[in-house]
Amino acid sequence: MSPAPLAPESVTPDPVHSTPRPLLTQSWLDLAFVHWAVDPADVAPLLPAGTVPDTFDGATYVGLVAFRMHRVGWFRLPGVPYLGTFPETNVRLYTVDALGRRGVVFRSLDASRLIPVAIARTFFRLPYLWSRMTITRRADTISYHSRRRWPGPRGAHSRVTIRLGERIEEPTALEHFLTARWGMHNSFFGQSMYLPNTHPRWPLHRAELIECHENLVTAAGLPEQSGTPASVLYSPGVAVRFGRPARPSVIPAPRPPNPCASQHGSTPHLTSCTEQCTHTDRAPDSG
Repeated sequence: MSPAPLAPESVTPDPVHSTPRPLLTQSWLDLAFVHWAVDPADVAPLLPAGTVPDTFDGATYVGLVAFRMHRVGWFRLPGVPYLGTFPETNVRLYTVDALGRRGVVFRSLDASRLIPVAIARTFFRLPYLWSRMTITRRADTISYHSRRRWPGPRGAHSRVTIRLGERIEEPTALEHFLTARWGMHNSFFGQSMYLPNTHPRWPLHRAELIECHENLVTAAGLPEQSGTPASVLYSPGVAVRFGRPARPSVIPAPRPPNPCASQHGSTPHLTSCTEQCTHTDRAPDSG
């Protein structure tokens, strides 16, 4: 019988772990978070093995998140100013694995730099896509434009404009659920992996959605989201550190009982005890 999944970890506005030796560093700046509530049954088939939709009051969410990636760097080296800085728009889902680790799953990540796209697709097996993108700010409005170039579907696009509102001093439980995600689930060469991240608590602002014309969500295999979003937020950004990947995303099966335990307690079966043991799985001779 498979062991029961562990209860999901608590949703916390601050990281649940630390990353003293980061694998990657980067900053996420000028973020627009647009979220719609969806039926968990619609997203479950799209998730990596070992994960299920993470839910809030019975619903899960699809997020369209547009922002400016800034100075991606390896380990503790300085971030790269040009190749490591670019606009990005991703479509993401919310997951929890059998160890209770909450995270996100990216269905698509459109970015404007071809070399980082190729590296992420090749070495991390992330669904990055090369797109023509711009971010424009005028007073209290920010517009994010994206049109896909490769690998496709060509022409998949998004045009999102938000108006910034006041700083949120006490985010709601849902706002924490949608933003305070301390890891990413992904399939890597057939293995389910979990990549942890840490960053300061999100500085969040209310935002009004002025314009949203996009088909990135449907291009990612999800139902069209034509209704009013459940949440629209803005953040000026945070500095992020990614730790080393961890696996598995499932609970390890319990070890079989030691066949010697009934006669020798918890002591491992040794060659020297074979004369006294009566079980059939005898240790091999050392000589």
